[in-house]
Amino acid sequence: MKSSYWGATAVLFLLVLSCAEAPIKDSTDPVLARVHQRELRLSEMEGMFPERATAADSAMIVEAFVNRWARDAVLLWESEQNAPSDLNLDRLVRDYRASLVRSSYEEQLVSTRLDSAIGQAELEEFYEASKEQYQLEKPIVRCLFIRVPYPTPEEEALQDLWNNGKPQDTAALADYSRKYAEVALLSDSTWYSLEEVAAQLPEGTLTADNVNSKREFSQLDGTNRYYFRLFELKPRREIAPLSYVVNQARRAILHGRKREVLERAREEIFERELRRNNIEFFTNR
Repeated sequence: MKSSYWGATAVLFLLVLSCAEAPIKDSTDPVLARVHQRELRLSEMEGMFPERATAADSAMIVEAFVNRWARDAVLLWESEQNAPSDLNLDRLVRDYRASLVRSSYEEQLVSTRLDSAIGQAELEEFYEASKEQYQLEKPIVRCLFIRVPYPTPEEEALQDLWNNGKPQDTAALADYSRKYAEVALLSDSTWYSLEEVAAQLPEGTLTADNVNSKREFSQLDGTNRYYFRLFELKPRREIAPLSYVVNQARRAILHGRKREVLERAREEIFERELRRNNIEFFTNR
């Protein structure tokens, strides 16, 4: 990358020289732009030029970068001119740096100390203790659903498989769906958002208001044939089953563990440095 960068330098230097007022103090690192007393030099663009960049490519890269830099620099200058007199930039920078360093170290601690394994028993215990927070915002359903193009391939065979509902037919239905279906929801133990299922049907076909009266149907709209069979409905505000919120529950458990890891680490570090007499208090305690 360095070779391509310095290979482009000569071309870019000629571009700079072509500007009537370009300040050339250092021929190896020319100034590309200046906003008040802030300067942009060519060396600040190292690594921005692709290996096989042509002179025209390099010129376009420079022009785009210089324009962005100038806009940012002039906004920074304007901000500095209008900064409130009591703005303590040094303190803000110090606090921001401390926050970045601390966050980086906390990430290291979590990556080395956090146990991310969660057993089924722990999941169920957590869910039972906190399931009130998993009230459904929208209805969910357990169902079978297939959408196939029309004319429907092997239509009679599909109709037989759909009507029979035998375990061996369910496997055959899955095989059929892999070949022909545009959408297939065939796990009768899986919960789906009713809204997401309804989105696969013509608008208004399936809604929270009519789903109980349309527990099983097939229909044709000229483009697709649709098959729907409802096993169970959980309306809005009911408690979601664990299987539907399992990922949320896992995240909540891991978040709690992460908080515990960091609290323990902070306390360990504090106690260690206290024992080493690296912490002193100068207030009455």
